[in-house]
Amino acid sequence: MAEPPETTPMEALESPTPSSSYSSSYLKSQPIPSSTPSPLPSSMSRLWRPAAQRNLRNQWSKLASHRQQWASSSSSGKSHANSLVNAHLSQRYMPSLELGVLNDMPDIRKKACRKLCKQQERYRIKLLSSYKDMVAAVIQMVNACRSMRCYQTGTSNSTLVQFSNSAGDQNDTGDGGGVSVFVFLSISSHEKLAEELVQMFIMELNVKKLVSQSHQN
Repeated sequence: MAEPPETTPMEALESPTPSSSYSSSYLKSQPIPSSTPSPLPSSMSRLWRPAAQRNLRNQWSKLASHRQQWASSSSSGKSHANSLVNAHLSQRYMPSLELGVLNDMPDIRKKACRKLCKQQERYRIKLLSSYKDMVAAVIQMVNACRSMRCYQTGTSNSTLVQFSNSAGDQNDTGDGGGVSVFVFLSISSHEKLAEELVQMFIMELNVKKLVSQSHQN
């Protein structure tokens, strides 16, 4: 989709969608469901636990994949930010820069400044693109964090028992009544660990945004 012609890269950084504040508010607006201890029947628990384990592995795998995407985008963003700062400093000190034999060329400083301005614009756009990629990765992390529960689908007296990470019954908390999934860790424990991890990325994203805005100012 084409960007609006009047929107500068840094203005786009402040746009509400997507943004790190959206990720943070999305995470806060969906608190971890409180589960009332109601253990599953042993027969159902034996069916539920393998499904819950598979789902947890999938969600943690997604978190790891999105973390790799974050790392790649963050590295690219750092490179673009360094280039942007270098171009900005070169333009800033151009009037006092010793050009040697090039000093006799007509309008050499003006031409150099125009070229540096274009470079800065390109690096701003690339930096914005990296920032958006990081936001997208964080949003996907939040989604994975919110998909760790395993719910039974269909009726309880059905001969075919299936499970999903989407709630179908309001009475089903999706955590197996608080039973352990892996060794001694319940689904709630996994959710809390994942949420702490995602919060770290959200906070770092906010810091990157503030640093970018301070440079613009």
